[in-house]
Amino acid sequence: MDSEAVIGLANYEIVSIEHRGGAVRISARYSGAIACPDCSSEELRSKGRYQRHLRHESWGMRHVWLILEARKWLCQACGRGFRQQFPGILKWQRATERFRSMIFFRHWDGISRRRLGQREGIGSATVERWFQHVLKRLASERTNALCPAVLGIDEHFFSRRHGYATTFCDLKNHRVYDVVLGRSEASLEAYFQALEGKSSVRVVCIDLASVYRALIRKHFPNALIVADRFHVIRLVNHHFLNCWRELDGVGSKNRGLLSLMRRHRHNLKPEQFVRLSAYLAERPALELIYRFKQRLCYLLLKKHRTRKQCARLIPRLLRAISELRQAKLAQLVTLGQTLQSWSQEIAAMWRFTRNNGITEGFHTKMELLSRQAYGFRNFQNYRMRVKVLCS
Repeated sequence: MDSEAVIGLANYEIVSIEHRGGAVRISARYSGAIACPDCSSEELRSKGRYQRHLRHESWGMRHVWLILEARKWLCQACGRGFRQQFPGILKWQRATERFRSMIFFRHWDGISRRRLGQREGIGSATVERWFQHVLKRLASERTNALCPAVLGIDEHFFSRRHGYATTFCDLKNHRVYDVVLGRSEASLEAYFQALEGKSSVRVVCIDLASVYRALIRKHFPNALIVADRFHVIRLVNHHFLNCWRELDGVGSKNRGLLSLMRRHRHNLKPEQFVRLSAYLAERPALELIYRFKQRLCYLLLKKHRTRKQCARLIPRLLRAISELRQAKLAQLVTLGQTLQSWSQEIAAMWRFTRNNGITEGFHTKMELLSRQAYGFRNFQNYRMRVKVLCS
């Protein structure tokens, strides 16, 4: 019988397997080499035998108990006495590491502590304790990682008591690098100062947040800041819709027209295009603003451009910003001033196509983690779970 295939642990010899009371009991002994933990000597003398009863990985819906024959040893080289330790089983534990890992992954998959504890015959507190143990072990393997070369920074809501948290995402490897409580410059300054590998960061993608831009310019001297395309186009649409409300308060409340105004022209169906054109034909001023917004959005949507192509696009962007700033409508002037402030970061979008869509996707996964845990009170517990489960 292949003991490793049955038990899942190497160097074990199965003595017997019996089915008793709905559970499987596997009697086994360790067949590997045994050495003194102090001096590594193999000159040992047996001082007695005993058995260890351990919960092991379940077979379907049947619980499995692993009964190991263990010994007390006396090292003849150093004179130290010790109890035999087994690979895959931690000291003083009543369950194997394979069983604890099984509990971890089932709880990770969404099974609640109470239901999982009832199914496996353990307490819900034990489920949480084992889950935290594996989380800490996995998180410790990721603590010494240097700052990624392509970094995405964005904020998300954590709790009513603590407010917002900032997510640092490795956009190249598609994983969360870290999560920090707060989104203000004062709350993030200490973290940025202690961050290692800042000189290796080449690209940082952010939304139009002045706080993040100031911190990046201060702490990432070699990084190119790239604005997130989704947030830039959303800003353009936001000011355009506000301008539309000022020009036509009644028409802007029509949900059908609102849906058509938000879309890009190439996403309109023929009948939708006819309806929108008929509406704009009755309002020439609004039609001019709408056409200008469409041209600006198509300019911002350009991707994968070379350096020479970007040089030809920059005058078009600056000309559009100048027209916005010279407009007589307050919403368009405000939009022009914002785009002027972020013109360098917006121009970088054409050459470097990295965006925070990956980060936003991880935010959805973080919300799922919070719902599964019915909310978090301890931010460090939340941070540890995010770093492990979103990597």
